[in-house]
Amino acid sequence: MLNSNKLKLRAVEPEDLDLMYLVENDTELWQFGQASVPFSHYALKQYIAESTNDFFHDRQLRLVLETADGNSVGFVDLQKYDPQHHRAEVGIVVVPEKQRQGLATEALRLLAGYVSNHLGIHQLYALVPKSNKASVGLFKKCGYKETATLQDWLKSPKGWQSVVVFQQIL
Repeated sequence: MLNSNKLKLRAVEPEDLDLMYLVENDTELWQFGQASVPFSHYALKQYIAESTNDFFHDRQLRLVLETADGNSVGFVDLQKYDPQHHRAEVGIVVVPEKQRQGLATEALRLLAGYVSNHLGIHQLYALVPKSNKASVGLFKKCGYKETATLQDWLKSPKGWQSVVVFQQIL
């Protein structure tokens, strides 16, 4: 369910610390999330160690994107889980050298099957900056519907950015 011939989604392991450190401290990505300060190796190591991997308890889940040759190339996150309405926000990041190879598309496909069949999620949604053409295209390609635009939703070094709300009913 969480793998294909191209990709596997798996739990975060201590060996993923360096990749997580690179992703979480990439200041170009901060504008898309909640981070505004660097994370230390120590803080990320504690996050990995203390994660229960219980989606219903933590109300979030981070999975590693691992290619068929065993390389970890990114993460897909579920967050803001709402147990009453059976929905969660999805986020995804793939390291730059592995982008545009279909890995994010495959990861979102695997994730949709998993959360629908095993977690009882009815709806996934994503907030994507309008200016992020690659991510807008990714979510459209994966069957997400563009349902709204939130004006001036994100503050970035380039100024205020609007985001597109994408929803996928499972």
